[in-house]
Amino acid sequence: MANVSKSQAVSAGLCPRCRQGKIFKYSLYNIRRFDEMYEHCPNCGLRYEIEPGYFWGAMFVSYALSGGVALVAGFLIFYALNDPDGWTYVLIICPLLVLITPVNFRLSRVLWLHYVSGISYDPEKRTEF
Repeated sequence: MANVSKSQAVSAGLCPRCRQGKIFKYSLYNIRRFDEMYEHCPNCGLRYEIEPGYFWGAMFVSYALSGGVALVAGFLIFYALNDPDGWTYVLIICPLLVLITPVNFRLSRVLWLHYVSGISYDPEKRTEF
């Protein structure tokens, strides 16, 4: 099996150490359970929550992602609708941010694990199928 790059592992939501095991238990489309994570990697056994409250830091990533989406949406609304009233921005951007919540939640945690945790890729932890 070919090695998975870090960007591929992030986009697929894979373990930062073995880049094979999934981080989340259910599909993104399972709206009631999109936030449920494995406690340990199903492939290499890495404990994802390194310490209690570890993912609080991912909230900062989530905040930045939401801010970026709101900023881009604001610019698009401004130019596409010729600077409408303030309520137009609110009525478009707020539901948009609610709709992207599952993606934002997952992406912020995966980015936090891959880029802040200090966990290095270990090809020895990969299993061949």
